[in-house]
This record gives sequence, C-alpha cells and structure tokens, in this order.
Amino acid sequence: MKTVDQISFAGKKALIRVDFNVPLDENYNITDDNRMTAALPTIKKILKDGGKVILMSHLGRPKGGPEEKYSLKHLIPHLSDLLGQQVEFADDCIGQEAIDKSKELEKGEVLLLENLRFYKEEEKGDVAFAEKLSKLGDVYVNDAFGTAHRAHASTAVIAQFFPEAKVFGYLMAAELNNAEKILNGAAKPFTAIMGGSKVSDKIELIEKLLDKVDNLIIGGGMAYTFAKADGGNIGTSLVEADKLDLAISLKQKAKDKGVKLYLPVDNVIADAFANDAKTGVAKTGEIPDNWMGLDIGPETVKLFSKVVEESKTILWNGPMGVFEMETFLVGTKAVAEAVVAATEKGAFSLIGGGDSAAAVAKFNLTADVSYVSTGGGALLEYMEGKELPGVKAIND
Repeated sequence: MKTVDQISFAGKKALIRVDFNVPLDENYNITDDNRMTAALPTIKKILKDGGKVILMSHLGRPKGGPEEKYSLKHLIPHLSDLLGQQVEFADDCIGQEAIDKSKELEKGEVLLLENLRFYKEEEKGDVAFAEKLSKLGDVYVNDAFGTAHRAHASTAVIAQFFPEAKVFGYLMAAELNNAEKILNGAAKPFTAIMGGSKVSDKIELIEKLLDKVDNLIIGGGMAYTFAKADGGNIGTSLVEADKLDLAISLKQKAKDKGVKLYLPVDNVIADAFANDAKTGVAKTGEIPDNWMGLDIGPETVKLFSKVVEESKTILWNGPMGVFEMETFLVGTKAVAEAVVAATEKGAFSLIGGGDSAAAVAKFNLTADVSYVSTGGGALLEYMEGKELPGVKAIND
C-alpha cells in the first residue's frame, strides 16, 4: 500500500482529497468534527516534512452551483484551531484565486479550496475538471475514505495525472487495514450485528458475511421484515413487503452455512412515532394492530449482549432502534456497551460508519471500541467485495 510515509514532502505541494462533509447547524457551527480530526495526522505529517498542503473536499449536496450553506469557508476557523495555524481559503476550487494562492504557498502553510461540488463536473467524474485540479499540486493524496466508493473527479479520475506521485493518507490506510482484519483475519467467534431500516440495503453484505461469521444478529427496522416473513403480526412497524421471500431465503442460507442467526424475541412498541408516545413490550410477531416496534425489547437485549460479549471479532453496522429518541435508545446503547465489554476482553471491534458511528459517539464510547469507520457506504461496498474507485486509482 502506497502511503504518505513513502514520500518526503519537503518543498512539495500536497493536494489532499479529504472528507470534510461535516454537519453544520443553522449558524454554520460544526456539530461533529470527527471527519476533520481524522485527517489531521496526514496533514501534520506533510507539514512536518516541510511540505505545503492544499485541501479539497465536498460539503453537502449543492443543487446547481455555489450555495452559502455549503461553503467550506465556514470550516476555516475550526480547522485553523485544530492545526494551530491560520488556514488560507480559495473561494473557487479551480479559479484564478486557487491557482495564485497555491503558487504562493510557503512550506508549512495550508490552503483549503471551496466546495468541489459547486461544479457539476466533480460528481460526473469530468477529466478536464480533474486535470485543472491536478495542476494545483505536486503529489496527490487521497485521505477521503467516505467518498472512495464514488468515481468522482477528485476521488478517482484525478489520480491519472499523478502517475508517480499518488498515495493514500493515514486515514485511508487505516480504514483499509481494519476492513481487511474483518474480511480476512477475523478471530473466532466472529459476530456481525446488522441493523437499520432495510434488509435490501444490506443484502449483499449479509450474503458475503454468511461465509465468514459464526453469529449474525439482526435488529432495527429490518427485523420486522423477518418477523412478517415468519407469519407474525408486526402492526404498523417498518416492513419491506416485497422482501419477505428474501428474508426467508437468508434464514435458510444461514442455516445451511452453520451460522447462528439471532433475531429479536421481543420489542419495545409504541402507538406513535414519537418520543412521548405510549409504549409497551410485545413478543416478536405479536405486535398489536396500530402499534409499531421502535426498539429491541429487554429479553432481546440480554440475548444479543451475551452473544456479543462472547465474541472475538465484531462488525457492527446499523442501530437496533430509533436511538435518536431517548425513549427508544436502550437497545442500541446496550449493544454498544456489549461491544465495549468484548473489546475490553481483547476482541477486535469495527463500527461500520453511518448511524452506528453516530450511536457510539452519542454514548461517548468511540474511544472504547477498536475502530470506528468514517465511511458508511464506502465500507459496505468494500466489505461486499466491490472495488472502490478511490482505492483502485491509487493502486493502479
């Protein structure tokens, strides 16, 4: 794997693709800076070498050009604080200001370019746009795992203009190394915990994991599709009615491969999708009409926690319930605590980005698991065995 460790950046301009797609509140304050702090080791290594740093990223999904709420200029104060130095800003990623400021950079200085997605050419993977970006730096560094599954101009196409000078940053390297531990070096027993709303979103990953795991735990909204497939009553719970056959076939595949499949045995139910709804507990398949399951129940918490705590390798992707609401976070929090307990006993635990990462952060447990991925979709696709364009571009 070609990383920043294999290059001395002294006197060189490093063009780094970072993932600074961070959430902002209505006053443009950053509400979660994990993706920014994750990029710091790579930036600091290059600065320590005596290099110059040019950062490029996207933010949000701007519709058709510049939008104030998606401007990366809002990140400058916090990024400057994180680096302990003033960060320069170019208000266009390929305009004259970007060209001039990149030329004027002194060693040890940092320049942040404006949102790449203000140009539709970024997401289209436009070669001419990528070439314009490439002229700003001497070395291309991809440290944006969260976008590695996209064949965008700045994440994949640009690499061709740096045939001898393209490397992974520390974050990308760590993401790939930790994913490989799960895919090809998992200690047994290996438990995968799948949650979230849809079976269809995770089908390829589940099928891939059935060849590797000892235990597969399924919770969250997707569990109600399995309950319905078994002929149970799920009230108004979330369900993919067209995926009942898929649920049945997955259960059979797990059985055929000797994988223990754990589904909820009880559920916390509510009469409305609201934090202050009337709640109760119902056995799986016995949810009354006009009630919905919004979390795993107390017996399921015990069952899932025991399996997780006895595991040596754990992959977790997706919450057990609507953890954003205080009333329905118990199951997700209990599973998170079980993952931490297993980790403390020596297990390797990988939290698969997205809502799972948000959950462990909410419960202040991020530092207590082995690794939290910064890329939900990218990690899923990598785990599914797909080639990520952002990875392939560096390796080619």
